[in-house]
Amino acid sequence: MPIITNIEDLRVLHQKRTPKMFYDYADSGSWTESTYRANESDFQKIKLRQRVAVDMTNRTTKTKMVGQEVAMPVALAPTGLTGMQHADGEILAAKAAEKFGVPFCLSTMSICSIEDVAERTTKPFWFQLYVMKDRGFIERLIERAKAAKCSALVLTLDLQILGQRHKDLKNGLSAPPKLTIANMINMATKPRWCLGMAMTPRRTFRNIVGHATGVGNMSSLSSWTAEQFDPGLNWGDVEWIKKLWGGKLIIKGILDEDDARLASNSGADALIVSNHGGRQLDGAISSIKALPGIVDAVGKDIEVWMDGGIRSGQDVLKAWALGARGTMIGRPFLYGLGAMGEAGVTKCLEIIHNELDITMAFTGHRDIQNVTKDILYPGTF
Repeated sequence: MPIITNIEDLRVLHQKRTPKMFYDYADSGSWTESTYRANESDFQKIKLRQRVAVDMTNRTTKTKMVGQEVAMPVALAPTGLTGMQHADGEILAAKAAEKFGVPFCLSTMSICSIEDVAERTTKPFWFQLYVMKDRGFIERLIERAKAAKCSALVLTLDLQILGQRHKDLKNGLSAPPKLTIANMINMATKPRWCLGMAMTPRRTFRNIVGHATGVGNMSSLSSWTAEQFDPGLNWGDVEWIKKLWGGKLIIKGILDEDDARLASNSGADALIVSNHGGRQLDGAISSIKALPGIVDAVGKDIEVWMDGGIRSGQDVLKAWALGARGTMIGRPFLYGLGAMGEAGVTKCLEIIHNELDITMAFTGHRDIQNVTKDILYPGTF
């Protein structure tokens, strides 16, 4: 076993152990991938102020996200096809998050279903919703999330249509993978992955197959999914979903200050500054660049979080300093999951927490609640 010291180590191991189409799905953006790269590189431009001779004892990274106590301001983001990175991936990630004390959010496009995760965890998790044209299916999906005692609904607004991701098209992405010669040759080099998949029944989109009208197998699922994302989604639909759900609502996919005001006025409990990990509008601003303006616009009226580009605990601290009261990580925990299953997700969280804790100390703080943008060098953010 290699010595794992940072998220990049997990990424390298993930790439070695997971079939190419699923690794590429996790580690890619749309079109030229410029926004995907900017999400990371814009974090790196922000510089920290080191402080010395300050009391660094009794540090804490604990806070709350939509009223829920968390070990640090980090949640596992909803990611599609997680159960294709490692067998039963969503279940394993949810277990790791629960033990660590951070929220886990299950995607509509998960391999393990809402019920699969609920049966194998002991604390409430969050559920992420994509709005489909079939409103009856959406109603049933929300009722299933309620029945599973999900504690918050994350409504994604930035995937009304699907961004073009060149790698997915070239790889012929599907779940389960099509048994082409190229795919079989690649999977033959990933014995751990193959063994895990052979031992689980969860290999397709279990929130959808058998639940959506007319979708009983993979062939019908493909055509249904291609037709169902709703380009007509609007703020009236958000109001309808909020009433239907009745609980904590988080809106994901905000990059514009005007949209942030609309999200705040919708009655949502939090919004997530996000460009979908650079997987939708290539050429859009990075999440960390968009964050300060949105915090200034609505931060007093609604809890503001962000995702996109976080690869370390330092990134979490920088986001907090710029006003984010929560962050979500997608790729980092997928790297851990693909590398080592549940233990890899735990390792990812340990790395980020350790980096957050130590960096907080070096910048002169013991409690994350007291960290402000004063820890950042002016002109670098």
